[in-house]
Amino acid sequence: MYIPYPITKISLEAESANLKAFSCSCSPVALMAGHLFKVSSLATAVFATSGFYLYNRQMNLNDLSVIRFGRAATTTVLISFDYITAFKHVEYDTEEYWALKSKVHLRSAERLRDLCCANRGTFIKVGQHLGALDYLLPEEYTSTLKVLHSQAPQSSMEEIQQVIREDLGKELSELFVSFEVKPQGTASLAQVHKAVLHDGRTVAIKVQHPKVQGQSSRDMVIMEVMLKAVHWLFPNFSFMWLVEEAKKNLPLELDFLNEGHNAEKVANMLAHFYFLKVPLIYWDLSTKRILTMEFVDGGHINDRNYMKKHGINVNEISENLGKMYSEMIFVHGFVHCDPHPGNLLVRKCPRSKKTEIALLDHGLYQVLQPDFRLNYCQLWQALIKGDMSEVERYSLRLGAGDLYALFACVVTSRSWTAVNAGISSVPVTHSEVMCGHTHTYIDVEIQNNVAQYLPQISELLNRVPRQMLLLLKTNDLLRGIETTLQTRASSSYFINMSRCCLRAIARHNRSKDRSWRRHIQITLAESLDLWRLTMCAGEVTPAADADHLIKKSVKWLCQAISGGSSSVEARP
Repeated sequence: MYIPYPITKISLEAESANLKAFSCSCSPVALMAGHLFKVSSLATAVFATSGFYLYNRQMNLNDLSVIRFGRAATTTVLISFDYITAFKHVEYDTEEYWALKSKVHLRSAERLRDLCCANRGTFIKVGQHLGALDYLLPEEYTSTLKVLHSQAPQSSMEEIQQVIREDLGKELSELFVSFEVKPQGTASLAQVHKAVLHDGRTVAIKVQHPKVQGQSSRDMVIMEVMLKAVHWLFPNFSFMWLVEEAKKNLPLELDFLNEGHNAEKVANMLAHFYFLKVPLIYWDLSTKRILTMEFVDGGHINDRNYMKKHGINVNEISENLGKMYSEMIFVHGFVHCDPHPGNLLVRKCPRSKKTEIALLDHGLYQVLQPDFRLNYCQLWQALIKGDMSEVERYSLRLGAGDLYALFACVVTSRSWTAVNAGISSVPVTHSEVMCGHTHTYIDVEIQNNVAQYLPQISELLNRVPRQMLLLLKTNDLLRGIETTLQTRASSSYFINMSRCCLRAIARHNRSKDRSWRRHIQITLAESLDLWRLTMCAGEVTPAADADHLIKKSVKWLCQAISGGSSSVEARP
């Protein structure tokens, strides 16, 4: 599930910047804090009297919605009150101010982490995604929330057996020769066990935590109430779309049959990538709460020691990862939303001994709208070439408007200097430093002038389509992996991205034109542009692109038909 950032770096910094003026009036501060306590108390009473009951009537206080809401309300009050009062006697933009701001961020992040661990389930899912937004949240938040990936709840064996019994109608011994009690991995919504079927096949069986389904809808109500309270107290926090995204996405992730269909779709879609491994689904042993699939072993994609031990080429892995996601984003518009290291394994294929990337957890994919996808293709082409007029043009189409320069920096996580020169020609420099805790590059040009950029960034994030927020999150996760592998900003990454963009644009143009003459022109132009890209990169032309060399001989025919340049460009 993808939950974009409910507390952005920009919003937190903006609120902090305004606290000095805000806190000059002690009475309004106390009044607003008092109102928030009253709202929390009133909402708690409403929840208590509404008759929420324990899931399956088990005597566990954590299952009571009033308890879960009480924790969330208390945490919201403490964090809000801290931001309101902490800067009352500190002069803005002083060394003391920034040191205090970091401490407030850290205290708030720790409170949020503790809330997620206590309420578990949906709350941990939200916290995990927040921890992945390195470029959009303060470091104190991301470094603190990242631990949630290792603190997911674990259901007991009795609970797992009960879910299997209810959904498959059989006992474990009737379905499996062996079933490992210790899970291979646990997540916020489910856990995975290794088992062996009676026919000898080794499988991974993903079983949903029994209480998640019942708690998820009520947790969404709790989050909605909290967000409304924060928005009332801090008007700049205007992001109720967070709840809308959660309401839309969570039911999809809780339906494991949907996950199985997504896995099969992406496996067919990217079948031409020999290096991609998507586990097979065993439908006869799968339900909405249970997904049984082929067991795939391997090391996490960011584990350099594992790769070294098994003779896996780090650069090959990074290049193939870029190919895979470029294809999903630019060509097909069907994007795996959660490429964190736990969902991407690397291994040597037991049969062919070739290096493979295993893509796991297919619970949520985003379908990009065609117009959005095409404009995003054109934007990246312009960014790679450093064509600022085109960057401005396609940023405008994507909603950035006059903030296109800032938008380009956010999309690429690169400085304006690098963007202006063309990101493919400018290596990552020391001015784009690595953050020690999050291991991601953050541009010093922006980091050192946050106050100057606050209004623009806040406005930008409110302008762009929600699909863009998903891609920003995906980009952050992929860059984190590349940074760990020390392969970020390699030329092959941009070459593969450009190939996918060219193919996507050509495919779009063919779909818009019925003329066979125009189809020939577009196809020849596409082939020539791909061939030029290959030659400019100094690469050996892949076998799949060998026909491009043959088509070079008809270059003059292409130009004659088109009456000029053969370059591919999307038509309006």
